[in-house]
Amino acid sequence: MNTIGKSAKRIYVRLFARRMFYPVNLFLYKLSMFGLGIRNHENDIVSGEKAFIKFLIAGKRLNAGVIMDIGANAGSYSMMLRKHQVSLPIFAFEPHPAAFRKLQEAGSRYNFTPIPQGAGETSAVAAIYDYRGEGGTEHASMYKDVIEQLHKGEAQELSISLTTIDEFISENGISKIALLKIDTEGHELSVLKGAKNAISKGIAEVIQIEFNEMNIISRTFFKDIVDILPGYDFYRLLPDGLKALGAYKSVNYEIFSFQNIVALRRNAR
Repeated sequence: MNTIGKSAKRIYVRLFARRMFYPVNLFLYKLSMFGLGIRNHENDIVSGEKAFIKFLIAGKRLNAGVIMDIGANAGSYSMMLRKHQVSLPIFAFEPHPAAFRKLQEAGSRYNFTPIPQGAGETSAVAAIYDYRGEGGTEHASMYKDVIEQLHKGEAQELSISLTTIDEFISENGISKIALLKIDTEGHELSVLKGAKNAISKGIAEVIQIEFNEMNIISRTFFKDIVDILPGYDFYRLLPDGLKALGAYKSVNYEIFSFQNIVALRRNAR
């Protein structure tokens, strides 16, 4: 913090770091999060995803390779890409049976390939949890406490199949992932661990990760994600584009609330 910043802090603390102003400071803190690109989930404009896709198209980053949409649910992200005239092959992964049926319908309409599996660190039969009596919600997670603790629901367990990104690209002869999008309700780090070869070989050029309070349940710090992606620079999505986060600092990164983070591989082809 520079001299001006230190002086401003001293004045602010002296005047406003008081119990009577706590509700005001808390309100300003929460309000500022919207301006930082956090908790803006209402649509693809405020989330920054629309601006992000335009950025990728303008930079010719979606001219070659494939797109992998991990945790696709009913396919809204893959559909958004098609609506922006993105023509690359899209593989949309969704292990929840009810959500996958919706994904199949969307895949037929928008010409992308639904995959009835999740992705993780290893290939396995695993469990996913959703609200009891409801099928294929966007909150379905590998972590039971996401449903029961965060969302105060009654969880129902379903058996699913997991593959790994590395196995999938090997089996399908994929040499370049133009965009790897991961939205797995707290399971993002495990997905990346299953893509170690792709990451180390520079196959995955752009990675978009949703980071939120589910990562508290999975005990994932953003530092874990930074460490597994050493050759990438990190950005937070804003409605008008990408904002560089710079070198890792916990105050800038470790915010456990909805946000879209993008990792761009340095020296990408």
